[in-house]
Amino acid sequence: MTDLVIRALDESDAHLFDAHPDPLNARAAHERTTHRPQWKRVALRDGTVVARGAWWGGPDDEQPVNLNWFDVAEGEAEAGAELLRSAPWQVELELNLPGDWREHPELAAAAETRFAAARTAGYELLVERFLYRWTPERGLPDRPGRLRFTPEPDDAVFFDALRRIHAATLDAHALKAIGEGGLDQAAREELEFFHWCPSPREWWQLAHTPEGELAGIHIPAHNPSGPTIGFIGVLPEHRGRGYAYDLLAECTHFLVEHGAEAVTGATDRGNFPMAANFTKAGFPVVRERINFHPTAEAVS
Repeated sequence: MTDLVIRALDESDAHLFDAHPDPLNARAAHERTTHRPQWKRVALRDGTVVARGAWWGGPDDEQPVNLNWFDVAEGEAEAGAELLRSAPWQVELELNLPGDWREHPELAAAAETRFAAARTAGYELLVERFLYRWTPERGLPDRPGRLRFTPEPDDAVFFDALRRIHAATLDAHALKAIGEGGLDQAAREELEFFHWCPSPREWWQLAHTPEGELAGIHIPAHNPSGPTIGFIGVLPEHRGRGYAYDLLAECTHFLVEHGAEAVTGATDRGNFPMAANFTKAGFPVVRERINFHPTAEAVS
């Protein structure tokens, strides 16, 4: 087998990135995503692209926040691993797959090749997630009217609510943050993400019961690709009453009232209650996302 060549791209040779099959239809997953040419890399063997990666960040980010397009040719898992290992950015890897990829052997094989490359490079599976997209023909979800929603300008109020919400969470990213730095880190990372989103801070809302008790929070947001359900969280003492659906319905209405023609959302595959709420609210699964994170081995 001939030697592998890893190349960073720029605007002059960005076309090389497109010289690779797309069996998992990643292009459709990123039709609203802007990738910078200088954050794309390819692995070539005999002049043929056998692996490619596109790192991504927001328009104001100086470094990528994740790698969300990663393709590897069959039999070239080691080339894909070398593409990951040699990159100057060791960030989370997001594999965006068709929602039915497990049902088709050719799609499952293509996905497994990418998984193998990631593991070989020292990445570990973090979580599998459902990706949703609501569109107007689905109809707006009914508002139960059980909670009172208000804005709150003080970040400290949201920080405290997030600490309480994450004290009993199913979210894998929050659990990872808690394992690294406790509830404060998990809450801080959420706030940093909310502030990173290019949507107004004034959109963040608290949800109170008719008796005035704080029941949860919801964050209507825009990410660089468009309107999204930024966060839904119910305080532990108010769970079991279906309030997550109330929050999701309100968040969807809020975004539509502020001009959204479609709304995206996501939840961990193992978060069965939240997945059921997305289904109830009229959000179909459009893709799945497999998140890997770099370990010490990958970073070293």
